[in-house]
Amino acid sequence: MSRFFNTTGPCNPRDHYMLPPAERLINAQLSRYIKDKLYWVLHAPRQTGKTTFLQSWMREINSGNQALAAYVSVEICQGITDPESAMPGIVQEIVSAARQQLGPGLIPPIPDVTPVSVLKGTLQQWAAIVAPKPLIVLFDEVDVLQDQSLVSFLRQLRSGFADRGVGLFPVSIALVGMRDLRDYLIRLKDGVALNPGSPFNIKEDSASIGNFSRTDVNKLISQHTEETGQQFEPNAIELIYELTRGQPWLVNSLAKKCVWKIVPEESKAPVTVEHVLKAKEMLIQDRAVHLDSLAERLKEPRVKKIIQPIMTGESEPNLAEGDDFRYCLDLGIVSADNGTPQIANPIYREVIPRTLNQGMQYAIPLPEFKWCRENGTLDMAALLKRFQAFWRRNADLWEQKSNYTEAFPHLLLMAFLQRVTNGGGRVEREYAAGRGRMDLAIEFAGTWTIIEIELVHPSSTRIIEFRTMIPAPAMNPIMEVVEKNAPSR
Repeated sequence: MSRFFNTTGPCNPRDHYMLPPAERLINAQLSRYIKDKLYWVLHAPRQTGKTTFLQSWMREINSGNQALAAYVSVEICQGITDPESAMPGIVQEIVSAARQQLGPGLIPPIPDVTPVSVLKGTLQQWAAIVAPKPLIVLFDEVDVLQDQSLVSFLRQLRSGFADRGVGLFPVSIALVGMRDLRDYLIRLKDGVALNPGSPFNIKEDSASIGNFSRTDVNKLISQHTEETGQQFEPNAIELIYELTRGQPWLVNSLAKKCVWKIVPEESKAPVTVEHVLKAKEMLIQDRAVHLDSLAERLKEPRVKKIIQPIMTGESEPNLAEGDDFRYCLDLGIVSADNGTPQIANPIYREVIPRTLNQGMQYAIPLPEFKWCRENGTLDMAALLKRFQAFWRRNADLWEQKSNYTEAFPHLLLMAFLQRVTNGGGRVEREYAAGRGRMDLAIEFAGTWTIIEIELVHPSSTRIIEFRTMIPAPAMNPIMEVVEKNAPSR
Protein backbone atom coordinates (compact mmCIF):
# COMPACT_ATOMS: atom_id res chain seq x y z
CA MET A 1 0.00 0.00 0.00
CA SER A 2 1.41 3.40 -0.98
CA ARG A 3 1.83 6.22 1.50
CA PHE A 4 -0.46 9.25 1.47
CA PHE A 5 -0.73 12.91 2.46
CA ASN A 6 -1.65 12.90 6.13
CA THR A 7 -4.10 15.39 7.69
CA THR A 8 -5.12 13.51 10.84
CA GLY A 9 -2.73 13.20 13.74
CA PRO A 10 1.07 12.81 13.79
CA CYS A 11 2.90 11.62 10.68
CA ASN A 12 5.02 8.51 10.56
CA PRO A 13 7.35 7.57 7.69
CA ARG A 14 5.76 4.14 7.16
CA ASP A 15 2.32 5.45 6.21
CA HIS A 16 2.71 9.09 5.25
CA TYR A 17 4.63 11.36 2.95
CA MET A 18 6.68 13.48 5.33
CA LEU A 19 9.82 15.54 5.76
CA PRO A 20 12.14 15.41 8.79
CA PRO A 21 10.40 17.85 11.17
CA ALA A 22 13.64 18.62 13.03
CA GLU A 23 14.85 20.45 9.93
CA ARG A 24 12.16 23.10 10.50
CA LEU A 25 13.09 23.80 14.12
CA ILE A 26 13.92 27.42 14.89
CA ASN A 27 16.31 28.33 17.72
CA ALA A 28 16.59 24.74 18.97
CA GLN A 29 19.78 23.05 20.22
CA LEU A 30 18.64 19.48 20.73
CA SER A 31 21.94 17.85 21.64
CA ARG A 32 22.78 20.64 24.08
CA TYR A 33 19.46 20.25 25.91
CA ILE A 34 20.43 16.70 26.83
CA LYS A 35 24.18 17.19 27.32
CA ASP A 36 23.81 20.27 29.54
CA LYS A 37 20.62 19.08 31.31
CA LEU A 38 18.38 21.94 30.17
CA TYR A 39 14.63 22.52 30.29
CA TRP A 40 13.10 24.24 27.26
CA VAL A 41 9.89 25.28 25.50
CA LEU A 42 8.70 24.38 22.00
CA HIS A 43 5.77 26.42 20.69
CA ALA A 44 4.13 26.58 17.27
CA PRO A 45 0.59 26.84 15.84
CA ARG A 46 -1.64 23.79 15.85
CA GLN A 47 -0.96 21.14 13.20
CA THR A 48 2.45 22.38 12.15
CA GLY A 49 4.30 19.22 13.16
CA LYS A 50 5.07 19.57 16.88
CA THR A 51 3.81 16.12 17.88
CA THR A 52 5.34 14.54 14.78
CA PHE A 53 8.70 16.05 15.76
CA LEU A 54 8.43 14.99 19.41
CA GLN A 55 7.62 11.38 18.59
CA SER A 56 10.29 11.28 15.90
CA TRP A 57 12.93 12.69 18.26
CA MET A 58 11.86 10.28 21.01
CA ARG A 59 12.37 7.33 18.65
CA GLU A 60 15.75 8.72 17.61
CA ILE A 61 16.92 9.06 21.22
CA ASN A 62 15.65 5.62 22.20
CA SER A 63 17.26 3.95 19.20
CA GLY A 64 20.64 4.85 20.67
CA ASN A 65 22.01 3.70 23.99
CA GLN A 66 22.75 7.00 25.71
CA ALA A 67 19.38 8.08 27.15
CA LEU A 68 15.69 7.25 27.38
CA ALA A 69 12.95 9.63 26.25
CA ALA A 70 9.18 9.52 26.66
CA TYR A 71 6.37 11.51 25.08
CA VAL A 72 3.54 12.51 27.45
CA SER A 73 0.44 14.43 26.39
CA VAL A 74 -1.43 16.29 29.13
CA GLU A 75 -4.42 17.07 26.88
CA ILE A 76 -6.61 14.90 29.10
CA CYS A 77 -6.53 17.71 31.67
CA GLN A 78 -7.94 20.39 29.38
CA GLY A 79 -10.35 22.62 31.28
CA ILE A 80 -9.46 21.11 34.68
CA THR A 81 -8.38 24.01 36.87
CA ASP A 82 -8.21 22.07 40.15
CA PRO A 83 -4.77 20.47 40.85
CA GLU A 84 -6.47 17.84 43.01
CA SER A 85 -7.96 16.41 39.81
CA ALA A 86 -5.39 17.43 37.20
CA MET A 87 -2.17 16.15 38.82
CA PRO A 88 -3.35 12.53 39.26
CA GLY A 89 -4.52 12.61 35.64
CA ILE A 90 -1.08 13.71 34.42
CA VAL A 91 0.59 11.02 36.51
CA GLN A 92 -1.65 8.37 34.96
CA GLU A 93 -0.61 9.62 31.51
CA ILE A 94 3.04 9.24 32.56
CA VAL A 95 2.44 5.66 33.63
CA SER A 96 0.64 4.89 30.36
CA ALA A 97 3.43 6.48 28.31
CA ALA A 98 6.09 4.49 30.18
CA ARG A 99 4.19 1.25 29.60
CA GLN A 100 3.70 1.84 25.86
CA GLN A 101 7.01 3.46 24.97
CA LEU A 102 9.61 2.03 27.36
CA GLY A 103 8.28 -1.36 28.42
CA PRO A 104 6.93 -3.05 31.57
CA GLY A 105 10.19 -2.86 33.53
CA LEU A 106 10.38 0.93 33.30
CA ILE A 107 6.98 1.97 34.69
CA PRO A 108 7.20 4.30 37.71
CA PRO A 109 5.16 3.56 40.83
CA ILE A 110 2.82 6.33 41.93
CA PRO A 111 3.89 7.68 45.32
CA ASP A 112 1.31 8.00 48.05
CA VAL A 113 1.55 11.75 48.45
CA THR A 114 -0.69 14.78 47.94
CA PRO A 115 -1.43 16.15 44.45
CA VAL A 116 0.85 19.13 45.11
CA SER A 117 3.86 16.79 45.06
CA VAL A 118 2.67 13.65 43.24
CA LEU A 119 4.08 14.74 39.87
CA LYS A 120 7.50 15.48 41.34
CA GLY A 121 7.51 12.19 43.23
CA THR A 122 6.53 10.19 40.15
CA LEU A 123 9.27 11.77 38.04
CA GLN A 124 11.82 11.05 40.76
CA GLN A 125 10.77 7.39 40.84
CA TRP A 126 10.84 7.22 37.04
CA ALA A 127 14.36 8.66 36.84
CA ALA A 128 15.56 6.12 39.40
CA ILE A 129 14.08 3.20 37.44
CA VAL A 130 15.61 4.13 34.07
CA ALA A 131 19.08 4.77 35.60
CA PRO A 132 21.90 4.46 34.65
CA LYS A 133 20.43 6.18 31.60
CA PRO A 134 19.29 9.80 31.88
CA LEU A 135 15.54 10.41 31.48
CA ILE A 136 14.13 12.97 29.03
CA VAL A 137 10.41 13.83 29.17
CA LEU A 138 8.56 15.61 26.36
CA PHE A 139 5.31 17.10 27.70
CA ASP A 140 2.89 17.97 24.89
CA GLU A 141 -0.25 20.16 24.94
CA VAL A 142 0.95 21.97 28.07
CA ASP A 143 -1.00 25.09 27.16
CA VAL A 144 -4.31 23.33 27.78
CA LEU A 145 -3.53 23.47 31.50
CA GLN A 146 -5.19 26.39 33.24
CA ASP A 147 -4.97 28.44 36.40
CA GLN A 148 -3.86 26.52 39.48
CA SER A 149 -3.42 23.26 37.58
CA LEU A 150 -0.78 24.89 35.39
CA VAL A 151 0.81 26.58 38.41
CA SER A 152 1.05 23.29 40.31
CA PHE A 153 2.46 21.48 37.27
CA LEU A 154 5.19 24.07 36.72
CA ARG A 155 6.07 24.42 40.39
CA GLN A 156 6.59 20.68 40.80
CA LEU A 157 8.91 20.64 37.80
CA ARG A 158 10.83 23.60 39.21
CA SER A 159 11.05 21.91 42.60
CA GLY A 160 12.83 18.92 41.06
CA PHE A 161 15.02 20.99 38.73
CA ALA A 162 17.84 21.70 41.20
CA ASP A 163 18.34 17.97 41.85
CA ARG A 164 17.97 16.83 38.25
CA GLY A 165 20.38 14.17 37.13
CA VAL A 166 20.69 10.47 36.35
CA GLY A 167 18.58 8.50 38.79
CA LEU A 168 17.30 11.63 40.50
CA PHE A 169 15.02 13.63 38.20
CA PRO A 170 14.59 14.05 34.43
CA VAL A 171 17.73 15.70 33.06
CA SER A 172 15.80 17.50 30.34
CA ILE A 173 12.14 18.41 29.96
CA ALA A 174 10.39 19.97 26.96
CA LEU A 175 7.15 21.89 27.45
CA VAL A 176 5.25 21.97 24.18
CA GLY A 177 2.15 23.83 23.03
CA MET A 178 0.86 26.60 20.81
CA ARG A 179 2.13 29.44 22.96
CA ASP A 180 5.47 30.41 24.38
CA LEU A 181 5.52 29.98 28.13
CA ARG A 182 6.30 33.67 28.65
CA ASP A 183 2.93 34.53 27.15
CA TYR A 184 0.76 32.38 29.41
CA LEU A 185 -1.52 34.76 31.28
CA ILE A 186 -1.90 32.95 34.57
CA ARG A 187 -4.42 34.56 36.87
CA LEU A 188 -6.02 33.53 40.09
CA LYS A 189 -9.78 33.35 40.32
CA ASP A 190 -9.91 36.71 42.11
CA GLY A 191 -8.13 38.34 39.15
CA VAL A 192 -4.81 38.98 40.91
CA ALA A 193 -1.79 38.28 38.70
CA LEU A 194 0.76 35.78 39.96
CA ASN A 195 4.37 36.68 40.71
CA PRO A 196 6.05 36.89 37.25
CA GLY A 197 9.18 35.19 38.62
CA SER A 198 7.12 32.23 39.67
CA PRO A 199 6.35 29.42 39.13
CA PHE A 200 8.72 28.56 36.27
CA ASN A 201 11.90 30.53 35.70
CA ILE A 202 14.22 27.70 34.72
CA LYS A 203 13.66 27.34 30.98
CA GLU A 204 16.73 27.74 28.83
CA ASP A 205 15.25 28.27 25.35
CA SER A 206 12.05 28.95 23.47
CA ALA A 207 12.11 27.15 20.13
CA SER A 208 9.52 26.92 17.38
CA ILE A 209 8.73 25.02 14.18
CA GLY A 210 8.45 26.89 10.90
CA ASN A 211 6.21 26.27 7.91
CA PHE A 212 7.33 24.40 4.81
CA SER A 213 9.50 26.34 2.39
CA ARG A 214 8.92 26.21 -1.36
CA THR A 215 11.63 23.57 -1.54
CA ASP A 216 9.92 21.56 1.20
CA VAL A 217 6.60 21.57 -0.68
CA ASN A 218 8.37 20.34 -3.80
CA LYS A 219 10.12 17.58 -1.85
CA LEU A 220 6.90 16.46 -0.18
CA ILE A 221 4.94 16.27 -3.43
CA SER A 222 7.88 14.59 -5.18
CA GLN A 223 7.49 11.66 -2.78
CA HIS A 224 3.98 11.12 -4.14
CA THR A 225 5.20 11.32 -7.74
CA GLU A 226 8.00 8.84 -7.10
CA GLU A 227 5.68 6.30 -5.46
CA THR A 228 2.64 6.61 -7.73
CA GLY A 229 3.92 8.12 -10.97
CA GLN A 230 1.35 10.91 -10.80
CA GLN A 231 2.79 14.33 -11.63
CA PHE A 232 1.92 17.74 -10.23
CA GLU A 233 2.48 20.48 -12.78
CA PRO A 234 5.11 22.99 -11.56
CA ASN A 235 2.56 25.82 -11.51
CA ALA A 236 0.24 23.68 -9.40
CA ILE A 237 2.97 23.06 -6.83
CA GLU A 238 3.77 26.77 -6.74
CA LEU A 239 0.07 27.59 -6.25
CA ILE A 240 -0.15 25.14 -3.32
CA TYR A 241 2.71 27.00 -1.67
CA GLU A 242 1.25 30.42 -2.42
CA LEU A 243 -2.21 29.54 -1.10
CA THR A 244 -0.86 27.99 2.11
CA ARG A 245 2.43 29.85 2.65
CA GLY A 246 3.73 26.42 3.57
CA GLN A 247 1.38 25.75 6.50
CA PRO A 248 1.90 21.93 6.76
CA TRP A 249 -1.71 20.89 7.35
CA LEU A 250 -2.99 23.07 4.52
CA VAL A 251 -0.30 21.79 2.13
CA ASN A 252 -1.19 18.17 2.88
CA SER A 253 -4.93 18.90 2.69
CA LEU A 254 -4.78 20.51 -0.76
CA ALA A 255 -2.54 17.77 -2.15
CA LYS A 256 -4.71 15.05 -0.63
CA LYS A 257 -7.94 16.46 -2.06
CA CYS A 258 -6.30 16.70 -5.48
CA VAL A 259 -5.16 13.06 -5.61
CA TRP A 260 -8.03 11.48 -3.69
CA LYS A 261 -11.09 13.44 -4.81
CA ILE A 262 -10.36 15.46 -7.96
CA VAL A 263 -7.71 13.56 -9.94
CA PRO A 264 -7.47 10.08 -8.37
CA GLU A 265 -3.88 8.89 -8.32
CA GLU A 266 -4.88 5.68 -10.11
CA SER A 267 -5.65 7.74 -13.20
CA LYS A 268 -2.02 8.97 -13.41
CA ALA A 269 -3.44 12.25 -14.78
CA PRO A 270 -1.36 15.29 -13.81
CA VAL A 271 -2.57 17.74 -11.17
CA THR A 272 -3.07 21.23 -12.62
CA VAL A 273 -3.66 24.74 -11.30
CA GLU A 274 -7.42 24.35 -11.85
CA HIS A 275 -7.43 21.19 -9.76
CA VAL A 276 -5.66 23.00 -6.90
CA LEU A 277 -8.18 25.87 -7.03
CA LYS A 278 -11.03 23.38 -6.91
CA ALA A 279 -9.37 21.63 -3.96
CA LYS A 280 -9.08 24.97 -2.16
CA GLU A 281 -12.80 25.62 -2.55
CA MET A 282 -13.65 22.10 -1.39
CA LEU A 283 -11.41 22.52 1.64
CA ILE A 284 -13.13 25.76 2.65
CA GLN A 285 -16.61 24.34 2.06
CA ASP A 286 -15.83 21.17 4.05
CA ARG A 287 -15.00 23.22 7.18
CA ALA A 288 -12.46 20.67 8.41
CA VAL A 289 -11.59 20.57 12.11
CA HIS A 290 -8.50 22.69 11.53
CA LEU A 291 -10.55 25.47 9.92
CA ASP A 292 -13.35 25.11 12.46
CA SER A 293 -10.88 25.65 15.29
CA LEU A 294 -9.71 28.79 13.48
CA ALA A 295 -13.33 29.96 13.27
CA GLU A 296 -13.76 29.48 17.02
CA ARG A 297 -10.73 31.67 17.70
CA LEU A 298 -12.37 34.54 15.80
CA LYS A 299 -14.93 34.84 18.60
CA GLU A 300 -12.24 35.72 21.15
CA PRO A 301 -12.06 39.49 21.91
CA ARG A 302 -8.26 39.53 21.77
CA VAL A 303 -8.31 37.91 18.31
CA LYS A 304 -11.02 40.29 17.08
CA LYS A 305 -8.89 43.20 18.31
CA ILE A 306 -6.17 42.18 15.82
CA ILE A 307 -8.18 40.74 12.92
CA GLN A 308 -10.71 43.57 12.51
CA PRO A 309 -8.22 46.40 11.73
CA ILE A 310 -6.33 44.08 9.39
CA MET A 311 -9.56 43.32 7.56
CA THR A 312 -10.54 46.96 7.19
CA GLY A 313 -6.99 48.05 6.33
CA GLU A 314 -6.72 50.48 9.23
CA SER A 315 -3.38 51.95 10.27
CA GLU A 316 -2.90 51.09 13.93
CA PRO A 317 0.60 52.05 15.13
CA ASN A 318 0.40 49.76 18.16
CA LEU A 319 -1.26 46.82 16.44
CA ALA A 320 1.85 44.62 16.33
CA GLU A 321 2.83 45.38 19.91
CA GLY A 322 1.69 43.63 23.05
CA ASP A 323 0.38 40.27 24.04
CA ASP A 324 -2.67 40.13 21.77
CA PHE A 325 -0.63 40.27 18.57
CA ARG A 326 1.85 37.70 19.92
CA TYR A 327 -1.12 35.51 20.79
CA CYS A 328 -2.40 35.65 17.21
CA LEU A 329 1.11 34.98 15.90
CA ASP A 330 1.40 31.93 18.14
CA LEU A 331 -1.99 30.69 16.91
CA GLY A 332 -0.73 31.03 13.34
CA ILE A 333 -3.61 33.31 12.32
CA VAL A 334 -1.48 36.33 11.45
CA SER A 335 2.03 37.06 10.26
CA ALA A 336 4.18 40.16 10.03
CA ASP A 337 5.74 39.67 6.61
CA ASN A 338 7.93 42.61 5.61
CA GLY A 339 6.82 44.38 8.77
CA THR A 340 3.13 44.45 7.79
CA PRO A 341 0.56 42.71 10.03
CA GLN A 342 -1.58 40.51 7.81
CA ILE A 343 -3.47 37.24 7.70
CA ALA A 344 -1.03 34.33 7.64
CA ASN A 345 -1.96 32.90 4.23
CA PRO A 346 -4.49 33.33 1.40
CA ILE A 347 -6.64 30.40 2.53
CA TYR A 348 -7.07 31.87 6.01
CA ARG A 349 -7.62 35.24 4.33
CA GLU A 350 -10.63 33.73 2.57
CA VAL A 351 -11.83 31.53 5.43
CA ILE A 352 -12.00 34.36 7.97
CA PRO A 353 -14.53 36.65 6.20
CA ARG A 354 -16.52 33.68 4.91
CA THR A 355 -16.77 32.40 8.47
CA LEU A 356 -17.78 35.78 9.83
CA ASN A 357 -20.43 36.45 7.16
CA GLN A 358 -21.74 32.94 6.63
CA GLY A 359 -24.98 33.68 8.47
CA MET A 360 -25.47 36.81 6.36
CA GLN A 361 -24.89 34.87 3.16
CA TYR A 362 -27.49 32.27 4.10
CA ALA A 363 -29.99 35.01 5.00
CA ILE A 364 -29.61 36.86 1.70
CA PRO A 365 -32.15 35.61 -0.86
CA LEU A 366 -30.88 34.83 -4.32
CA PRO A 367 -31.46 38.01 -6.33
CA GLU A 368 -34.44 37.75 -8.64
CA PHE A 369 -33.39 40.64 -10.87
CA LYS A 370 -31.38 40.12 -14.03
CA TRP A 371 -27.77 40.23 -12.83
CA CYS A 372 -26.16 38.51 -15.83
CA ARG A 373 -25.67 39.97 -19.27
CA GLU A 374 -26.63 38.14 -22.43
CA ASN A 375 -23.05 36.83 -22.72
CA GLY A 376 -23.23 35.33 -19.22
CA THR A 377 -20.96 37.87 -17.48
CA LEU A 378 -21.95 39.69 -14.31
CA ASP A 379 -23.75 43.02 -14.61
CA MET A 380 -21.72 44.51 -11.77
CA ALA A 381 -23.36 47.94 -12.02
CA ALA A 382 -26.77 46.35 -11.45
CA LEU A 383 -25.44 44.23 -8.60
CA LEU A 384 -23.95 47.18 -6.76
CA LYS A 385 -27.11 49.24 -7.26
CA ARG A 386 -29.12 46.38 -5.78
CA PHE A 387 -26.64 46.11 -2.91
CA GLN A 388 -27.30 49.78 -2.10
CA ALA A 389 -30.98 49.06 -1.73
CA PHE A 390 -30.30 45.90 0.29
CA TRP A 391 -27.96 47.83 2.60
CA ARG A 392 -30.51 50.54 3.32
CA ARG A 393 -33.18 47.97 4.17
CA ASN A 394 -31.10 45.65 6.34
CA ALA A 395 -27.83 47.18 7.54
CA ASP A 396 -29.08 48.74 10.80
CA LEU A 397 -30.66 45.55 12.11
CA TRP A 398 -27.98 43.18 10.85
CA GLU A 399 -25.10 45.26 12.21
CA GLN A 400 -26.53 44.99 15.72
CA LYS A 401 -26.04 41.23 15.48
CA SER A 402 -22.49 41.43 14.15
CA ASN A 403 -19.50 41.01 16.45
CA TYR A 404 -17.17 42.71 13.95
CA THR A 405 -18.97 46.04 13.67
CA GLU A 406 -16.13 48.03 12.06
CA ALA A 407 -15.77 45.39 9.35
CA PHE A 408 -19.52 44.86 8.99
CA PRO A 409 -19.85 46.80 5.67
CA HIS A 410 -17.07 44.74 4.13
CA LEU A 411 -18.57 41.49 5.41
CA LEU A 412 -22.07 42.31 4.15
CA LEU A 413 -20.88 43.27 0.67
CA MET A 414 -18.79 40.09 0.45
CA ALA A 415 -21.74 37.99 1.60
CA PHE A 416 -23.93 39.60 -1.07
CA LEU A 417 -21.40 38.94 -3.84
CA GLN A 418 -20.65 35.43 -2.58
CA ARG A 419 -24.37 34.63 -2.60
CA VAL A 420 -24.61 35.60 -6.26
CA THR A 421 -21.39 33.98 -7.49
CA ASN A 422 -21.57 30.85 -5.36
CA GLY A 423 -21.21 27.82 -7.60
CA GLY A 424 -20.59 29.87 -10.73
CA GLY A 425 -17.54 31.94 -9.83
CA ARG A 426 -15.32 32.95 -6.97
CA VAL A 427 -14.41 35.94 -4.83
CA GLU A 428 -10.79 36.48 -3.83
CA ARG A 429 -9.69 38.96 -1.19
CA GLU A 430 -6.62 41.07 -0.49
CA TYR A 431 -6.27 42.97 2.78
CA ALA A 432 -3.66 43.91 5.36
CA ALA A 433 -3.20 46.52 8.07
CA GLY A 434 -2.29 49.96 6.77
CA ARG A 435 -3.60 49.48 3.22
CA GLY A 436 -6.65 51.64 3.91
CA ARG A 437 -8.90 49.36 1.91
CA MET A 438 -9.91 45.81 1.05
CA ASP A 439 -9.66 44.61 -2.55
CA LEU A 440 -12.03 42.02 -3.99
CA ALA A 441 -11.47 40.14 -7.23
CA ILE A 442 -14.68 38.60 -8.58
CA GLU A 443 -14.34 35.95 -11.29
CA PHE A 444 -17.49 34.91 -13.11
CA ALA A 445 -17.89 33.33 -16.53
CA GLY A 446 -14.19 33.80 -17.21
CA THR A 447 -14.27 37.55 -16.59
CA TRP A 448 -12.66 39.37 -13.67
CA THR A 449 -13.86 42.51 -11.89
CA ILE A 450 -11.78 44.20 -9.21
CA ILE A 451 -13.50 46.18 -6.46
CA GLU A 452 -11.92 48.45 -3.84
CA ILE A 453 -13.77 48.84 -0.53
CA GLU A 454 -12.98 51.81 1.70
CA LEU A 455 -14.59 53.22 4.81
CA VAL A 456 -14.80 57.00 5.19
CA HIS A 457 -15.70 58.64 8.49
CA PRO A 458 -16.85 62.26 8.03
CA SER A 459 -18.22 64.12 11.02
CA SER A 460 -21.52 62.32 11.39
CA THR A 461 -21.79 59.69 8.70
CA ARG A 462 -19.99 56.50 7.96
CA ILE A 463 -19.63 55.91 4.24
CA ILE A 464 -18.65 52.76 2.44
CA GLU A 465 -17.15 53.41 -0.97
CA PHE A 466 -16.70 50.69 -3.53
CA ARG A 467 -15.08 51.25 -6.88
CA THR A 468 -14.84 48.88 -9.79
CA MET A 469 -11.25 49.13 -10.95
CA ILE A 470 -11.24 46.65 -13.84
CA PRO A 471 -14.76 46.52 -15.23
CA ALA A 472 -16.29 43.73 -17.20
CA PRO A 473 -16.59 44.29 -20.97
CA ALA A 474 -18.90 47.14 -22.00
CA MET A 475 -19.14 48.41 -18.44
CA ASN A 476 -18.01 51.87 -17.44
CA PRO A 477 -16.04 52.33 -14.20
CA ILE A 478 -18.38 53.41 -11.43
CA MET A 479 -18.19 54.55 -7.84
CA GLU A 480 -21.10 53.72 -5.58
CA VAL A 481 -21.52 55.28 -2.15
CA VAL A 482 -23.71 53.88 0.60
CA GLU A 483 -24.27 56.11 3.62
CA LYS A 484 -25.19 55.05 7.07
CA ASN A 485 -25.65 57.29 10.10
CA ALA A 486 -23.05 56.56 12.72
CA PRO A 487 -21.45 58.34 15.65
CA SER A 488 -18.53 60.57 14.68
CA ARG A 489 -15.05 59.39 15.48
